[in-house]
Amino acid sequence: MLNLANPLTSLSALSSGVVAVLPADIDISPNSNGLPGIGQLRTIVGASMTVGLILAVLALIISAIVWALGANSSNPHLAGRGKTGVLIALGAAIITGASVALVNFFWNVGQAV
Repeated sequence: MLNLANPLTSLSALSSGVVAVLPADIDISPNSNGLPGIGQLRTIVGASMTVGLILAVLALIISAIVWALGANSSNPHLAGRGKTGVLIALGAAIITGASVALVNFFWNVGQAV
């Protein structure tokens, strides 16, 4: 007889003729000491986030200068490029700064599924 409440058990019953009990709870969590070099990898990721934020600030400064030069020289194309650069630099800073929170958020969403 097929058990329609649990499709995995029903599939096992169909394929082998014997009802197999599958483990219901698998509890796996991130292991911070499972592989060598995890501490160094965290240091590298933190350093790359710092470099990303510094480059976003540099891009913001350069884009603001381009925007100002374009606005003062009556060059709408240059001013538009400067505005676009400012928005991209701010977006890069937001994504770089929020990357840890975003990954943690989606990790928690994935754990709730």
